[in-house]
Amino acid sequence: MTPPPIRFGIWALVHGSRAALRDPDEPYDASWDRNRRLIQEAEALGFDSTLVAQHTINPHHAPQDQLEAWTAAAALAALTERIEIIAAIKPYLYHPVVLAKMALGIEHISRGRFAINLVNAWNRPELEKAGIGFAEHDERYTYGREWLSVVEPLMRGRTLNHDGANFQVTDYTLRPADPYRARPRIYIGGESEPARALAADMGDVWFINGQPIEDVTALINDVAARPRTGPRLRFGLSAFVIARATEAEAHAHHMHLFALASRDIEIRMVQHANTDPKSVMAATMRRTPRVGSNGGTAAGLVGSYDQVAERIVAFNQAGIETFMLQYQPFEAEMRRFAHEVMPRVRRLTGAAERAAE
Repeated sequence: MTPPPIRFGIWALVHGSRAALRDPDEPYDASWDRNRRLIQEAEALGFDSTLVAQHTINPHHAPQDQLEAWTAAAALAALTERIEIIAAIKPYLYHPVVLAKMALGIEHISRGRFAINLVNAWNRPELEKAGIGFAEHDERYTYGREWLSVVEPLMRGRTLNHDGANFQVTDYTLRPADPYRARPRIYIGGESEPARALAADMGDVWFINGQPIEDVTALINDVAARPRTGPRLRFGLSAFVIARATEAEAHAHHMHLFALASRDIEIRMVQHANTDPKSVMAATMRRTPRVGSNGGTAAGLVGSYDQVAERIVAFNQAGIETFMLQYQPFEAEMRRFAHEVMPRVRRLTGAAERAAE
């Protein structure tokens, strides 16, 4: 099967640095101004997408700043022209009718470039301290499935009658409907069995946390083989990139970030204590030493420009379409990637396409 076209995205810096919080080359900054500049530059550099993670309080260190995802996504939609804007959503934080209306609003602002990324929460204090409560892992996915079964038809402009365990919606229609496509795209995060089932049943794209290619291939094969109606499920991967002219230079910067991250050990211990122990993401992260969030460097995108490009193409041949990337220092390394790695990937994929003709 022909690999899908490669799309590159970046994680918005909604809670600052991704690898180490005490980096002299990247002072902590989760401000709206920085994120606006970052996403506008990413668009100019040729990136296809950005993911705006949703947290109400900083999940790494509560006293630090945290950008609000949905107001930021609406503003970014108005200030960009081409890049896809993905806003993460934790179902317990918004009633599905309200969220569907907000999603359609941002879809209109962006002229058809908006998407939601459903995640069922792992950071316990965020919900507990708000008095919402933190349900058991599988219960959160049951809730999220019903929540999405309300949001999805409403985003399509359909009239909905729903009588479920958590929501009762009667004769509800949202207008104006989406004039650009059937509805905004739906990304699903999480690697547990309920997450995989939800992605196969209701998602457009399944996000996988960064990990070695053999593990990613097994995950893709498992979910792609499941029964599904509608278009085929597509796949995305989170990864932290360290690309340099030589492998030795990349390895040296990797070790530098490891040393900086070691200064955050007390913060990481608090984060670990706040994380749902049943979260598959947390178990995956513990398997491989890495820097960065959501798998980070465990995906192996550390090396020379040629090595990183070749590994990206290998992931693509395994089925990954969207690469949601992190760097540190973010802006400088994002530019390096755009100038050095992107052209190499294009040459490799172009050569493969010509060989297949």
